[in-house]
Amino acid sequence: MDRRAFIGRVAGGVLAAPLATRAQTSSMPVIGFLGSESPAQWAPFVAAFRKGLSETGYVEGKNVAIEFRWAEGRNDRVPALAADLVRRQVAVIFTTGAGGGARAAKAATSTIPIVFTVSRDPVELGYVASLGHPGGNLTGINFFAGELVEKRLELLHALVPKATVIAVIVNPSGTPIESRVQKLQETARTMGLQLRLLNATNEQEIDAAFATFVQLRPGALLVDSDVFFNARRAQFVALAARHAVPAIYEVRDYVAAGGLMSYGASLAEAYRLAGTYASKILNGAKPADLPIMQSTKIELVINAKTAKALGLTIPQSLLLRADEVIQ
Repeated sequence: MDRRAFIGRVAGGVLAAPLATRAQTSSMPVIGFLGSESPAQWAPFVAAFRKGLSETGYVEGKNVAIEFRWAEGRNDRVPALAADLVRRQVAVIFTTGAGGGARAAKAATSTIPIVFTVSRDPVELGYVASLGHPGGNLTGINFFAGELVEKRLELLHALVPKATVIAVIVNPSGTPIESRVQKLQETARTMGLQLRLLNATNEQEIDAAFATFVQLRPGALLVDSDVFFNARRAQFVALAARHAVPAIYEVRDYVAAGGLMSYGASLAEAYRLAGTYASKILNGAKPADLPIMQSTKIELVINAKTAKALGLTIPQSLLLRADEVIQ
């Protein structure tokens, strides 16, 4: 399905699903897809999820249907959307841990299997009993976003060694950040760096955070891992370019949009793996028996054009480590 056709099926934040309705009447299994943002923003990841399904024998419209529910960035809508999928008695619910999706789905049903993607320890979050034996009706993919923040700081310092003061933008209303920030502070001290924390919970506060950045005049910026930030990547990249800010991000999509550098797990790979887990459940596997899968595809991506525009010379050591250099 092309992007325009995909977006064109959206009505009121919920993907219209006549196909799913027909599928239910013909006993075709239905996957409920619960997204915290919008279909346009997550189209690449939906494609990756479909790829995982197809690799294991399930093709949308042929032998499986997908009903989409999109919260459009409004986390308060997520519980109602999860409850709606439960009322429709879908075969499997897929959701992200961000935006409260996994927690809402778990609260809505104890019987329908749930597959999630999450950037933090799902045991710590209370989603599953253990990584090897999840128990209950949830399992999923962990892609280590939060655990890599210290390495991002090291890479940013390697690219901008003269920057001794680094600003960090965090979302205090997202997943708990206290332990991550503490580790980041400890790493900064060992490197002789100072950190300046900036908070942003909405689009206006992102603009305000960059305005504060200009006033503080730190040498570089680290954008924390957060699903809301990922959905606003175009805004981050545009502001960084406008203010000539060297910045490092969580995922490749920022760099593809013109950002300087990213280091983190491939979200597309995590969603593909989630698609394969959904297929296993459709084939009869129980979530309690499917261990939490660790997505280990980690990417360092650098935009050489952006580095040149910022007057930065990319060290040979980083070029050799990079998985991709966008020219």
